[in-house]
Amino acid sequence: MDNQSELLLNWYDRNARDLAWRVAPADRRRGLRPDPYRVWLSEVMLQQTTVAAVDRYFRRFTALWPTVSDLASAEDAAVKGEWAGLGYYARARNLLKCARAVVAGHQGIFPASRAALMQLPGIGPYTAAAIAAIAFDQPETVVDGNVERVMARFFAVDTPLPAAKPELMRLAALLTPQERAGDYAQAVMDLGATICTPRSPSCGLCPWSARCLARERGITADLPRKAPKKPKPTRIGTAYVARRDDGAWLLERRPAKGLLGGMLGWPGCGGLDRAEDHPPIEADWRRLPAEVRHTFTHFHLRLNVLVAEVRGKAEPRKGAFLDAKDFRPSDLPTVMRKVFDVASSEVAKD
Repeated sequence: MDNQSELLLNWYDRNARDLAWRVAPADRRRGLRPDPYRVWLSEVMLQQTTVAAVDRYFRRFTALWPTVSDLASAEDAAVKGEWAGLGYYARARNLLKCARAVVAGHQGIFPASRAALMQLPGIGPYTAAAIAAIAFDQPETVVDGNVERVMARFFAVDTPLPAAKPELMRLAALLTPQERAGDYAQAVMDLGATICTPRSPSCGLCPWSARCLARERGITADLPRKAPKKPKPTRIGTAYVARRDDGAWLLERRPAKGLLGGMLGWPGCGGLDRAEDHPPIEADWRRLPAEVRHTFTHFHLRLNVLVAEVRGKAEPRKGAFLDAKDFRPSDLPTVMRKVFDVASSEVAKD
């Protein structure tokens, strides 16, 4: 084993983070193996989301659906409802597709190789490498944002991201050991998350400090370099919130593909899909003074909120009424919950 890998694993044995989805190094040495289902679920949840935010979602999911077979048989709406707040709702759709593919094509057992894992829906190169390494101890190189930062500093790579990604992957592969690959993958991620942090890294506590080129050259704070970000455009849309006199809410399910695909939401919202905004039902619409603001990966969204009370049996042009007893704001994606909060607070003032 490379000396650097050994140094890092020794550090990890003493300092590994206690995470709900992780098997501690001491337990692994006693023969306890990570559950591939829990590894996969955590990796999907952690994409673009912090560890602190994922913890309660992970615990809730695994309490509701302890195995991949349980998840595969779950109702789509229930899973998407529990996912609300994690963002990137295509991941929730792919989560179900992948679980069902594992059950249908692999008898509920995740394949062990990176190549086979990549054949499953929603699993890309990073996630496949992470599952293969962490769950099956395959010597795969796992590179997330934390690992990129560690490698950029350790090897003093000054090529800006994202152009530096192939080089950082190549360098990370040089250090990946053949043994304890799963612990090593988690060790590098922990090193980046707790020691080699974006600001004010604790170099004095780092097991790799003696060989770190960035520290030697005094450029740690400058790495990794990043290409300037393009400013995000702002889109404007409208959300129509209608409530019938019996308490039912007018909602529509968005198309399966695209932003917030398959999720419940308020009609309108043209800023999400560049569609024209038209009232979904004949009513006396009232525009609220407050607007909803939300930021997606590639754009900012500003939504005007219009509310209306609908009487009788009026038929909507878009969407359908959902009985009050079946409506849970928590089932809505975050931006739609923001709309509900604004509409509820304004209506309560009346």
